[in-house]
Amino acid sequence: MKQKPEKKPTPARLWRELQTCWPALKGSLALVYKPCIRPHCRACASGKKHPNWLLAFSDQGRRRCLYVPALLVPALQRALRNGRRIEQLLHQMGPALVQQYRAQNPAQTGPAVGLRPAKPSPNS
Repeated sequence: MKQKPEKKPTPARLWRELQTCWPALKGSLALVYKPCIRPHCRACASGKKHPNWLLAFSDQGRRRCLYVPALLVPALQRALRNGRRIEQLLHQMGPALVQQYRAQNPAQTGPAVGLRPAKPSPNS
């Protein structure tokens, strides 16, 4: 079976793909079960507790958590997927930019250039 040739990640292609990744979010979403504050809650008394969605993220280097309504969960999941995709694209973009730079700027050093004459030392 023939494999499709892998496309090289060009900065223009990566930029176009980045623009499709909106909204984006970095963090995590978790379903947690917490007791409520009602004194005679049957769910809490039985140990079942109540389901809540928690969004964890970093804010100025500090870990933060927010409770989010269940209706917002699908949008947040999509934003988290987009955030992970953006990170992947950024990791791909680094080597692509270096290759593009090297193609536009030939090597100034290394085996392709050859040996340079040594500079005379100022002490001699």
